[in-house]
Amino acid sequence: MTKDVVTLTKKMPDPLSVIAGLLSGGPDKLVGTEGEGAVVQLCDEQGRPLVSVEAPLLVQVRGEAQRLLGAEEPEVPYWWTEARATTGVKEGEQLAGTFAARLATVVGGTAWPPQAARSLAVVETDGISVAPQPAAAQPAVDVLTDKVAVVIQDRPVVAMTAWLADAFRAVANARLGLQIVTPPGTRLSPAVRAALPGWPSRWVVQDEKDGYYDGLSGAVLEWNNGLFVTVESPEATPEDPRTPVAESFTRDIADTGERQLALSYRAIHPADDRLVLGGALEAVWREITGEPPAGWGTEEPANLPWSLRQLTDVAYERAPEPTWLVVVGTPERPGLATVRISRTTGGVEEDVTLAFGYGPGEEIPTDAVPRAAETLATRHDLQSMLVQVRRARRDLSVPPRFEGPGVPYAFVLGVEEVRELPGDRARRTPLATAPRELGPRTRPALYYAFPGDASDLSGWQDFERLMRHLKGDQAT
Repeated sequence: MTKDVVTLTKKMPDPLSVIAGLLSGGPDKLVGTEGEGAVVQLCDEQGRPLVSVEAPLLVQVRGEAQRLLGAEEPEVPYWWTEARATTGVKEGEQLAGTFAARLATVVGGTAWPPQAARSLAVVETDGISVAPQPAAAQPAVDVLTDKVAVVIQDRPVVAMTAWLADAFRAVANARLGLQIVTPPGTRLSPAVRAALPGWPSRWVVQDEKDGYYDGLSGAVLEWNNGLFVTVESPEATPEDPRTPVAESFTRDIADTGERQLALSYRAIHPADDRLVLGGALEAVWREITGEPPAGWGTEEPANLPWSLRQLTDVAYERAPEPTWLVVVGTPERPGLATVRISRTTGGVEEDVTLAFGYGPGEEIPTDAVPRAAETLATRHDLQSMLVQVRRARRDLSVPPRFEGPGVPYAFVLGVEEVRELPGDRARRTPLATAPRELGPRTRPALYYAFPGDASDLSGWQDFERLMRHLKGDQAT
């Protein structure tokens, strides 16, 4: 059985009542919860955590259950309740399955994975009780060393759930790495991929043939001195530190015809009480797809219908702390963005990473890119934007195999950035094609186009030459 169980119900569930029914002592044992009731954790007599139950989340965005679980999609709105069993504790797995099955039976709904719905057998619960603080502080962490926190996930897509987001914050505060261990059939949500920091954090794939390997680079790994590290090749030297690559990482990498259009940009707005956030992202989304985003949230699944006002309110409530958001599209046109909103000396910054997926036979609307760039530059305080085309999955999830890098399609320099460069440096570049002006001729932004397609990596050489030139590197 998987270590995570999700229940999808039409009615709002009452997890405390179900947990009370599971415990032999009854409701009087429910004496403590974590996070103002957001997490309930059951422990055995030795204090070992067995099951952690997250507060139910009302999902009002179509397609999230299919995207993250591969499960049949209930009609929105519906309630999403997660229970996580501690890895390696048999009683925990049984208790999580029984909890989900009883919740689905009592309230009416379905449980994922499907076999969880058949786990109605009685579980011995003598000696099990709700954990007080601090035992319930990090339900997502399975192994903790002085170097890393290890999270074991066995689900179709590792998503930025509330407790995984808590784990990211906890390891950052403790200056530890986060290592996510999954079986080879699991993929990452782009939101988790974008949030995963550098070494020693990594995605570790456990493969029957290759053992452990890095899901993003393919490097063969081993557990050594409290963390997963790369295995050095016998032929490695200080000048050539070779690392073996798992065969599973490079197997079956034929071009499927799937593509992604990826955009990353930064907008810096003047700090103003009347500022409405998210407008830049909505403008780009409309130009590329013809419709606004479908939903957003501060975790996955994205549970709220798209709303500029609600998004702005959340960011203002959290200020001066930064706000992280995930924004999604419809199942018909997969799209996902991660947004970081922060207050700086320059104003209010929006850092956005956005991608849209296209299948074989679907045409990428590259003609809409210049229009989106001009809208950002003239109406939404664009600083810069990079546009890429990738050979990657239409559903945007990240598989544990080689997909190759994106190829630069365009780079955009905002109005103020063009104005601050000396002379005509921004216009006279080493590129074969002159930049295109966006907006008023007196104060234009500049759009730099790159030739090539998703299989031509030479565009990165042109991009590097352009960056060196704009920075004033005389070597160009």
